[in-house]
Amino acid sequence: MEAFFVRIANVTARVAGKPWTFLACVAVVLIWAISGPIFKFSETWQLVINTGTTIVTFLMVFLIQNTQNRDGAAVQAKLDELIHAVRGADERFIGIEHLTEQELDRILEEVEHRARRIHRGRKSLPVVATREEDATAAAKAASATKSRPGRTPKARKAT
Repeated sequence: MEAFFVRIANVTARVAGKPWTFLACVAVVLIWAISGPIFKFSETWQLVINTGTTIVTFLMVFLIQNTQNRDGAAVQAKLDELIHAVRGADERFIGIEHLTEQELDRILEEVEHRARRIHRGRKSLPVVATREEDATAAAKAASATKSRPGRTPKARKAT
C-alpha cells in the first residue's frame, strides 16, 4: 500500500509541476466561466468550481507533503553522510533536524559566533575555485577518508 501511495504521490507531484498542467487548469476555469451564461450563473454553477477546486486542493496537499517529506529526508541523509565523510567536520550536526527549536537555536548561535570570530576584520571576498583546485581537494578528501579507521568510502553507482 505504501509503495503504491509513493508511486502515486511522485507521479502527481511531477505532473502538477508541469506548465501544461497549469494550462489545463486555466482551460477548465475558462470553460467554467464561459458556461456561466448558459447556466444563468446559478448557485449550482458556482458550487461546481468551488467543490472541484476544494477537492483537488485537499488531495494535493497530502500528496505534495508526502513527496516533500521524502525529499527532505533524503537530503538530510545525504548531508549526514557528507558530514560523516569529511575529516574535521563536526559530527554533532548529524541528525540535528530531530532536535527541538531551542536546541537548534543554540547550535545556530554557536555557528554564527564561530563565523563572526573567523571573519572578524576580514573583507568578504568571493570564493572562486578552479576545476584543478576542486580535483585536488577531492583527491585529498578521498585519501584522508581511506586513512581514517572505521570510515570506509562507499562505492558510487554510475549514473
